[in-house]
Amino acid sequence: MNRGQCKKMTKISQIEARIRATLSPEILELRDESADHIGHAGYQDGGESHFALRIAAPALKGKPRVAAHRAIYAAIGPDLMAQIHALSIDIVT
Repeated sequence: MNRGQCKKMTKISQIEARIRATLSPEILELRDESADHIGHAGYQDGGESHFALRIAAPALKGKPRVAAHRAIYAAIGPDLMAQIHALSIDIVT
């Protein structure tokens, strides 16, 4: 799937697709927690501004936390990361 096709998908679907394609995770759980942040900074009408990710992927094993987070951000891509206000990450080891 190319990035042009992703524009028609929801942000959560785009994030999942990009992470799966790049990191081949064994565990990938992504939740939209935007409703918990209504009225807070960064909330966008319609949601899809605050996400929680739980992931286990061979590509992340043994990496320091900052390096693993950077790999996840790179997998998502700067264009989509710019549209996300918050992403909490739980890396399962």
